[in-house]
Amino acid sequence: MVVGATADEMIRRQFKLVGADFGVFLHPETGDEYALARTERKTGPGYKGFTVYAEPDVSLEEDLARRDLTINAMAEDSDGNVIDPYNGQADLDAGVLRHVGEAFKEDPVRILRVARFAARYGFSIAPETAVMMSEMVESGEVDSLTPERIWQELEKALGEATPTRFFMVLKECGALSRLFPEVDALFGIPQPEDHHPEIDTGVHTMMVLEAAVRLSCDRRVRFAALVHDLGKALTPKSEWPKHIGHEDAGAPLVEALCNRYKAPAAYRELGKLVAEHHLRCHRALEMKASSVVKLLGVLDSFRRPERLRQFVLACHADAIGRKGFETHPYPQAEFLIAAHEAASQVSGKAISDRGFTGSRVGEMIHEQRTKAVKSIMKEWK
Repeated sequence: MVVGATADEMIRRQFKLVGADFGVFLHPETGDEYALARTERKTGPGYKGFTVYAEPDVSLEEDLARRDLTINAMAEDSDGNVIDPYNGQADLDAGVLRHVGEAFKEDPVRILRVARFAARYGFSIAPETAVMMSEMVESGEVDSLTPERIWQELEKALGEATPTRFFMVLKECGALSRLFPEVDALFGIPQPEDHHPEIDTGVHTMMVLEAAVRLSCDRRVRFAALVHDLGKALTPKSEWPKHIGHEDAGAPLVEALCNRYKAPAAYRELGKLVAEHHLRCHRALEMKASSVVKLLGVLDSFRRPERLRQFVLACHADAIGRKGFETHPYPQAEFLIAAHEAASQVSGKAISDRGFTGSRVGEMIHEQRTKAVKSIMKEWK
């Protein structure tokens, strides 16, 4: 942070300007970032609607006043002295996320950042900050967020220590229904009678996400866990609680969510597969060998074996994401991986070399794969 300087002075000292709108420069030797102290004035909706003022008369305290949270509004000078005009150290020690001032409500991205920091550090949110976040949602400020920025924050949140906290903070301030209505719609829907009807599907989804965090650091697996039950929101109330289904309808909802936020294909594809086929994975040990081979084919596992492992991890998370099942074994995952290894030994080239051609090659491959899977099923019965 540079106080009392102009952009021209920085350039004369050989600093390279990289943020023309924000007065950010790179040191000519170290490449470290140097930013001019600045203030911002709200001139339009959203997080881009600001006019930046970065001139020599802007003080450090004025710059810090525009920061989002008190824990981010501290500085340290070259002598090691901490400048903390907004008591950020106290909030840091207490584990509290508190906004610095009224400027907080001018940038809707800050709602997502607070939720993500809560997911990362496990901090609580100051009551006055929670109120301000709710007011921002009610005013429609959150609706101006761009799809790219929403996905960016979501993807980061999925990599945090407790991503469920991200979604619950958004729910508490009303932003979940605006940004992720497919997930919000799950709260209040009971689980099927053969599960735990006292826990609604939204709570179950959060438990599945927690289980996915325990099982994998892969954000794609965690995303699939998050969206695996979206189809249950389509169950008519007249069918509660005896039948909560429509799992197959979940894939289009995953597709819509991913399209809305321009999610990478890897997230979209895995999320749709888990939403549509997780119950088949749960029943894998009861399926016929030919049905197991068909499932492996639907997952494209013979070309992309890593997808099978991601798929069974998400399904495993679903199986243990409920009360009393947290430590239960999930042999279906090991079985499907073993079945895949057995079926993968079948060589299409060897079949072609035997004189089979056209569609008959595919038929023979399926038959041989089914035979290979059937041979190992005895070990799992």
